[in-house]
Amino acid sequence: MSTDSSPAGPKWKPLNSRQRRVLGVLVEKAKTTPDAYPMTINGIVTGSNQKSNREPQMNLSADDAEQVLDELRALGVVTEVQGSGRVPKYRHHAYEWLGVDKTELAVMTELLLRGEQTLGELRARAGRMEPIADQAALRPVVDSLLAKKLMIELTPPGRGQMVSHNLYKDRELVELRAQLAGYTPPADDSESERPPVSAPPPQRVAVSSPPAAAPVASQKFVTPDELSEVVVDVTELRAEVARLKDQVSALATKLESLMS
Repeated sequence: MSTDSSPAGPKWKPLNSRQRRVLGVLVEKAKTTPDAYPMTINGIVTGSNQKSNREPQMNLSADDAEQVLDELRALGVVTEVQGSGRVPKYRHHAYEWLGVDKTELAVMTELLLRGEQTLGELRARAGRMEPIADQAALRPVVDSLLAKKLMIELTPPGRGQMVSHNLYKDRELVELRAQLAGYTPPADDSESERPPVSAPPPQRVAVSSPPAAAPVASQKFVTPDELSEVVVDVTELRAEVARLKDQVSALATKLESLMS
């Protein structure tokens, strides 16, 4: 994993899992709940440990978060600012540190928060922070991140391709590649080649005066493309629910800050 070490270039380097989570939370909240940004330590802890849109699940304490923030400050990606009521708050400098634009940062943030995922999942999830109309709109973003060595391809291009960020420590990356060694993409392509399963014949029921036969509706099978669209729609709905949960969490954190 190489980085751009030129003085005017980005300063990114591999991060451990807790550092990636805290940085991802800071960027995510700055984009989705700007009223609660910069963030307090309590807000960062809540965002890091939330159950939605996070992989793996974590249970950071306030002390853990404070230590991670100190580490990120030393790397130049986070700074502390004075909040209202003298409560310290934190803001990120991920744009400069990574050398990315706003859409690239949204994609990187989802990878930092959830790790490896398919391009379809990535588009739906990153789309809650910055608009990404479709896979065609995502492609130049992916190409740019690959060129900057911020993104890696974990499986060959094509349907169901898995990608991730390139901020892993060496040991993590070796383990991740080993886990995906036997990966096979979603079964959409193979499903399209299978003959449809015939519906069972209707049961005959003896009646004294049989009614007129009702027309039988023709059976319709979902195509692989239609199934993919449904999956993306469901993913987007889940992302929207996660965004609403984030807003409620941010409001609770803001109320807690005002009351402290």
